[in-house]
Amino acid sequence: MHRTTDTSIKTDSGQGQGGAVLGGVEAAQERTDGAKPGVPVTSDSAEEEPGNAPSGTLRAGGRGERVRKGALGAVVGLCAALSTAHLVMVFLHVAPPNVVSERYGPQVNAWIYPLFEQNWRLFAPDPDSVNRTISARTAHAGPDGAVQVGPWTDLTAVDVSAIEHHPFPSHTAQNLLRRSWTSYAELHGSDDVSPSDRAVMIQEYLRNIAADRMAALGGEPFESIQLRVVTRPVAAAGTASGDRRTDPADADTRVLPWWKVTSDGK
Repeated sequence: MHRTTDTSIKTDSGQGQGGAVLGGVEAAQERTDGAKPGVPVTSDSAEEEPGNAPSGTLRAGGRGERVRKGALGAVVGLCAALSTAHLVMVFLHVAPPNVVSERYGPQVNAWIYPLFEQNWRLFAPDPDSVNRTISARTAHAGPDGAVQVGPWTDLTAVDVSAIEHHPFPSHTAQNLLRRSWTSYAELHGSDDVSPSDRAVMIQEYLRNIAADRMAALGGEPFESIQLRVVTRPVAAAGTASGDRRTDPADADTRVLPWWKVTSDGK
């Protein structure tokens, strides 16, 4: 029995493997020869991997991240600087008189008023010792030029009606009109002349509040408005409820001058 070796099969397979290898080398050589000078040749597998981003994209992403961090740092620094400046201004406003607060008083007041006003009434409240009734009336020029003056409207009574029997009364109804009048009275004399820019601002503030209240109540348009403030002392403690009304002679009535407003009262 003769043994034969299938050399043809081995040879053919070897030639097939060698041909495949040579074919791959020739294909790679063709890609290399066809590449442009100065451009690196990358493998197909590297190009297909999604994680392999071009270096230009990485550098652009790094620059964008640095810009975002820089902008965030600038915003944080600006907020910190403004907070520090605000705390310094408030401290100078509430601190006892000193050289710094006296020297920079106008700048401090310009920063504090009217939005950041501070006082100690939370710890030492100063309740009103009088009852005030603030009323307003308006004037309107008719087509014939005659001025028509309306009746007095009790604005304080409107606020009181919004507060009474209300479990959570509005802070605006409780304090807006009352505080605007007390600020006006503190800054103006009996002649109602505004001696400072802050006094002018408070006068405009009180006028606008009264005009908005009268416009909200409806009625005819108006071009002028006037306020009347009646101040009565609070009855003594222990007085019977029927005797709490004070003598009209004890009432102090102050009528303010006419103030111009827009045609719709705002």
